[in-house]
Amino acid sequence: MSKVLNRTFLEEMIDSGIENSAPVKNDQLFNKYANPFVPKNLAKSTAGLTAYTGPWTETEVVHLLRRLTFGVKQSDVNTFSAMSMDSAVNALLNTVPPPPLPPVNNYDVAPDITGVFPGQTWVNAPYGDQMVDGQRENSLKAWWTGLMINSNSSVYEKMVYFWHNHFAIEFDVVGDARKSYNHYMLLRAHALGNFKALVREMTTDPAMLVYLNGYLNVSYAPDENYARELQELFTVSKDYLPHYTEPDVQQAARVLTGWRINNSTLLSYFDPSLHHTGNKTFSSYYNNAVINGQSGMNGALETDQLINMLFSKFETARYICTKLYRYFVYYVVDATVEADVITPMANLLIQNNFEIKPVLMALFKSEHFFDMLSQGCFIRTPLDYVIGTFRTFNINIPNNLTTSEYYSIWGATRNYSSYMNLAVGQPPNVAGWPAFYQTPEYHEIWINSTTLPRRQSFTDMMLNGGFTAGTSANIRIDHLAYTAAYPNAGDPDMLIDYYVKMLLGLPISSPHHDNLKSILLSGQTQNYYWTTAWDNYVNNPNVPNTNIVSQRIRTVLIELTRLAEHHLS
Repeated sequence: MSKVLNRTFLEEMIDSGIENSAPVKNDQLFNKYANPFVPKNLAKSTAGLTAYTGPWTETEVVHLLRRLTFGVKQSDVNTFSAMSMDSAVNALLNTVPPPPLPPVNNYDVAPDITGVFPGQTWVNAPYGDQMVDGQRENSLKAWWTGLMINSNSSVYEKMVYFWHNHFAIEFDVVGDARKSYNHYMLLRAHALGNFKALVREMTTDPAMLVYLNGYLNVSYAPDENYARELQELFTVSKDYLPHYTEPDVQQAARVLTGWRINNSTLLSYFDPSLHHTGNKTFSSYYNNAVINGQSGMNGALETDQLINMLFSKFETARYICTKLYRYFVYYVVDATVEADVITPMANLLIQNNFEIKPVLMALFKSEHFFDMLSQGCFIRTPLDYVIGTFRTFNINIPNNLTTSEYYSIWGATRNYSSYMNLAVGQPPNVAGWPAFYQTPEYHEIWINSTTLPRRQSFTDMMLNGGFTAGTSANIRIDHLAYTAAYPNAGDPDMLIDYYVKMLLGLPISSPHHDNLKSILLSGQTQNYYWTTAWDNYVNNPNVPNTNIVSQRIRTVLIELTRLAEHHLS
């Protein structure tokens, strides 16, 4: 349901006694504080996957960028506005960032106990000890955050995080940063690739073998942990009736016996002496399929047969397409969406042998995606909020810092997201973050009496003193440079419209626009009160002229970033 909100909506959510980490029960509040020119209980879009042929204006471009990238950069708006919709989506899906250099020793001023020097990578070094591994884990998380901050105009980084949530592992539970790094690189390699291939590789990924006890799964004591999650969370799911049975979990566990980890090479391998060689018979859910037991190294082939069986079920395609829809479009999947969007997506996925990109192409080019009712309708994740602030405001991180300083800044940025309940590398459990699956609240879980003030405090801080993270740099929003980059900054109406377009998920009312404009005019009514002040600053940026425009701009931006609409995408 697309609804236009104001700050009072979020304030009342807090005043209504929401407990820390409790989901927001907000339908009544949404309707109460919906903008008066939007009908109450406005229905979701009924459009389907038919190709969008409507207007291609900055409104559609901004919507596309909000959903596919972290934050909306004016340079991207200019670039994609000059393209057709078709070309813009193609560019966002086909632009692949260069392979990143691996994370390095940023945690010691001398070589660590394994001989890794400062600035050198640790990903192929010996394990060391628990302390060094903890430092490397922090290095990995900071490095990943840096990749998102510095990402190009592509859906790539958002897809890496999508898979991190789908195949959720907790880095500290894995207990070996090298394995977690390789796991991350596996997600990255398949970000826009083949879903079936990714599931197969994930099944014997060393980090996953540790996290879900796959390396403990042996013939004489089958461990059902991964076999259960492979079905419940990664493929067919339990969202549809009928579903697989408990004996199916037990049979799948027997199929997967024998996979081990070589901690020297950081690779998995198959030990036939630990494999269950008997036949594995599945329930009617899988058409009573039988995976014939095999001995020797042929036992490893049973894993591929299991994956083939899981992907023979339509539910696997339906499930992953539903998760993609909830991640990129909206969280409610009703009967209309199921029939007109999810089912066609699932069929397309199967027709393309489980390649993800063609499905995303169809979704992002559809009438449904660009429908006004699909815009500004869900709450941004903390990662979107924090990383988006960096990218939208073009926050400058100097290019002359030390490696340690860069990692400190990236690590601090990750921490700000974690304060809002999204810590990259540390999902709360194997199911990922509840905001992506917990019915009926879904994304509303991101907002509670703790996280909302922390969101507001973050943008307030970035618009004021910023942070240093113990470095020589001051990381903050340069609100004057951000404003000066807009060609029509001397026109107060156009400037307010520019801020709203870039910072809010929905438009604001005319009275609200006028209130913000009044701040630029310092309470006066004529536009020249701002235009003159801005021209004086541009022509002579001395201290008095700078202070006049700086305070007004900062006040407007703080007001905008405290609005409910600023949390929407």
